[in-house]
Amino acid sequence: MSVPTTPRRSRVSLLMVLPVAIFAGLGAAFYWGLWNTDDRLPSTLIGKPVPEFDLPPIEGRSDGLATTDLTGEVSIVNVWASWCVPCRAENPLLVALSETGEVPIFGINYKDAPGAALAFLDELGDPFTRIGADRNGRVAIDWGVYGVPETYVINAEGRIAMKHVGPFNRHILETDIMPVVRALQAEATP
Repeated sequence: MSVPTTPRRSRVSLLMVLPVAIFAGLGAAFYWGLWNTDDRLPSTLIGKPVPEFDLPPIEGRSDGLATTDLTGEVSIVNVWASWCVPCRAENPLLVALSETGEVPIFGINYKDAPGAALAFLDELGDPFTRIGADRNGRVAIDWGVYGVPETYVINAEGRIAMKHVGPFNRHILETDIMPVVRALQAEATP
């Protein structure tokens, strides 16, 4: 006597598909990361008022920096430190820009040893109208700083209009940062 045979159904178990799907997803993310050239780091503060702060001056200066200093005219705020190698590279561009008088430049000195910031400026030039010493880094956290250097464009109402993460060169200064400054200055002029 023969036993009737039933066709075997091949069932694909969820346990078999899940690892393949995860592996495919990770592979796609890795592939996208290799070829994605968009290195901008967005800031949630764009369009918002500058955070409330009041920093003391760096050692050797008498003028600190506060929120109230960043209203009334378009300005640039540069977050920097004496121990930051890229800050040394961009400082001559800031000095040259400050000599034009086109826009005031303010500095937030980030986690620097007392006296080191002034020595840096004595050696490389001082482009800053005012500088605040953020010795513990608390103000930089409020500004959303990823690392030094970072440069912000502030509109006349004291709102953050642009953020540039990392050092800038002459090309970035002239094609990215200064067009924003000039456009905001044109808007602010009645």
